[in-house]
Amino acid sequence: MTGWKERWQRSQAEVMQRDMLPAWYATRERRRLLAAGAALALALSWVNAVVAWVMGPTEAQRWIVLTLLVVMGLVYLPAVTLMNVATRGVTALAEQQLDERQLGERLRAVALAQRATTTILAALAVVFLVNGMFQGRGHTVPGSAMLYLFLALALTHFVLPLIVSCWRLPDPPPDDDD
Repeated sequence: MTGWKERWQRSQAEVMQRDMLPAWYATRERRRLLAAGAALALALSWVNAVVAWVMGPTEAQRWIVLTLLVVMGLVYLPAVTLMNVATRGVTALAEQQLDERQLGERLRAVALAQRATTTILAALAVVFLVNGMFQGRGHTVPGSAMLYLFLALALTHFVLPLIVSCWRLPDPPPDDDD
């Protein structure tokens, strides 16, 4: 079993070293645009949960959620792929494949993302408590809303360290062509 795991980690490290569309992440400004695009995709996943909760299981809700999922996927997949390449896999690769600088960056990104996720969880707890107080015991949250809420929370948990890492990544030092 360790054979395929090592091959997978090696192939993942090789993919992260390829320059795929380098103009899209060549400067800090462009990397921040990628991070903002991924954050927008995460925001759409949260909007999905809200739509499913507020509208309930209706035909219109299904079409709205499907449209949001398609738009989210069209933004999310390229943004996350390019951010992984731009950061050289800081948050995606195994620890033994990273140097000390990359490990330090990963720790900082995970710490900041964990703080943000904790804030999101606290806000969700407040929303559920306030909703429960105003709606009473008879109010329930639709199952589809819980599914989309779980999806949004899982995506946020997994992708936020990558967004933070890409946002913080400095420009490389200029070449000395004296």
